[in-house]
Amino acid sequence: MNDDNRVAWLDAVRALAAQASQRILEIYATAFDVTAKDDNSPLTAADLAAHQTILAGLRQLTPELPIHSEESAAIPFAERAQWRCYWLVDPLDGTKEFIKRNGEFTVNIALIENHEPVLGVVQVPVTGRCYFAARGYGAFRQEPGQPPQPIATQTLQPGQPIRVVGSKSHGGPGLQKFVAALGPHQLVAIGSSLKFCQVAEGAADVYPRMGPTSEWDTAAAQAIVEVAGGQVISAETGQPLRYNTRDSLLNPHFIVYGDASRDWLSAVPRE
Repeated sequence: MNDDNRVAWLDAVRALAAQASQRILEIYATAFDVTAKDDNSPLTAADLAAHQTILAGLRQLTPELPIHSEESAAIPFAERAQWRCYWLVDPLDGTKEFIKRNGEFTVNIALIENHEPVLGVVQVPVTGRCYFAARGYGAFRQEPGQPPQPIATQTLQPGQPIRVVGSKSHGGPGLQKFVAALGPHQLVAIGSSLKFCQVAEGAADVYPRMGPTSEWDTAAAQAIVEVAGGQVISAETGQPLRYNTRDSLLNPHFIVYGDASRDWLSAVPRE
């Protein structure tokens, strides 16, 4: 797949994320029910409505490409291992934030090529803000009714506290140990893939995740961070996160950062 293909698809995928967001908001305004999936994570009608909207749109856009969504039936690795290019989707990232009605949830759509995220769209239903990027094109943020604005990660400012974003619903001792090792810092808790986007647009310096996530949670936002000049690396190996390389869909603990001059791995708890 070349850069032109990705750019040609980007507008269509952004429109699809906006459609899914509208479906989510329709349910957000109601007294929706919450059920539990097999792993005890929450599920709402909004997750399923967004999933159906995105699947239908992607099948029309690229009928030749597989689609892997959080709300799809489990796909055996023997089948997934044959994929070289596919869509990876989280129809509603931050379901816990959706249930809390704090607005900090997103629609995430990524294109994966050879295990790497090369296109990403992160749409924020409540505000209408959209972050998007594709390799060979650039990374952008767009507010409703406004033209897209290019975004980029920022270098650390000497003498200033390190700006850290952490999970609102999934903090824990690993995060606290990491930030303690950084020295002077400011920690802000934010839900969903918005943490990645804060780093991508230079509003934060680092997002450490010392807890479980799945591949659909990270792919779209990782594409945006990397195109914006940052990195998303395993806290264990220091290598970039890669996708669809094994049977498990769980990510390792990871660090998202904008400035590579800092040794972020030195702050990772090793207990």
